[in-house]
Amino acid sequence: MKKKLALNVVSNKEHRGFGAGSIDLSQVSPVVIDGDEAYIDVGAMHAKSKVEKGIKFSPDKANVPNGRQVWIVWVAVDRDEEGSFYGGASACEMLVDTEARRGWKLLAEHVNRMDAAIKRRFLLENLGASDKAALRKLLQEHNAEWWDRSPQILKDQLA
Repeated sequence: MKKKLALNVVSNKEHRGFGAGSIDLSQVSPVVIDGDEAYIDVGAMHAKSKVEKGIKFSPDKANVPNGRQVWIVWVAVDRDEEGSFYGGASACEMLVDTEARRGWKLLAEHVNRMDAAIKRRFLLENLGASDKAALRKLLQEHNAEWWDRSPQILKDQLA
């Protein structure tokens, strides 16, 4: 039986041991948008998503002239007295040329965008219309109640 991937829910346990004060990754999940398809791929946390495996990445776009645009969207799940909701989301671009096994991405941008999602910001302005539609569909289908409770700014940015 295939294990269903799920967006993480924020835990409410206090953590004061090693690494306290560092970024809590239990509250963020990566969504990959590749073409018209959006899917959760936890491998993206460590640059090991399905589309990144076997790809040699460069910070120079010129090294990937035939790359297709792929997005990683960091989605943070938050919780209040009414329940869980999508509390932050931020998209960052990659170019991937599967045949040439080459890709382009800016690691610092990925880290900064993940941090923005964790800090409950919505940075989705760089997505195209079909990318927004794919992400909206995934978030709604993953959990319609979370979508309904999500801030209007998310719905506006994905309209």
